[in-house]
Amino acid sequence: MKILLLSDTHSHYDEFMEKYILQADEVWHAGDIGNLEVTDKITALKPLRAVYGNIDDDKARMQYPLNNRFDCEGMDVWITHIGGYPGRYNPNIRQEINAKPPNIFICGHSHILKVMNDKKLDCLHMNPGAVGTHGFHQKRTMLRFEINDGKISNLEVVEKDR
Repeated sequence: MKILLLSDTHSHYDEFMEKYILQADEVWHAGDIGNLEVTDKITALKPLRAVYGNIDDDKARMQYPLNNRFDCEGMDVWITHIGGYPGRYNPNIRQEINAKPPNIFICGHSHILKVMNDKKLDCLHMNPGAVGTHGFHQKRTMLRFEINDGKISNLEVVEKDR
């Protein structure tokens, strides 16, 4: 399963994103979608799993959950927008993540690309940064990777100058 992971589009969609969307089997969006035209364009091309973020309106909140936890190719995946980092998880999820850690924990919000192992929870933490043009980030970033039989492979950072 080829995954394209993105976050913080803030209503932005362009050919740079679409090129990689077309190469994926599924697209995962970790919140701050902005205008739902973004997710409409993605879902016209590929299956989408998404969550709403703090800038998203009632329409996005009605269509997408705050937390999206699912199984993909034998891996327990949890996507939320404001999740925190290993050792400093958001208080709203801290009890659940400690009680039942996923294999992959994904969040957005910070606009800072980060992939790290949470050794305490034996969990891979991923934040794809921001692919939109709104915010302080200097590079627009996404992650792509494959999940096969409970293992991640071919993890790649996709980036473009703003």
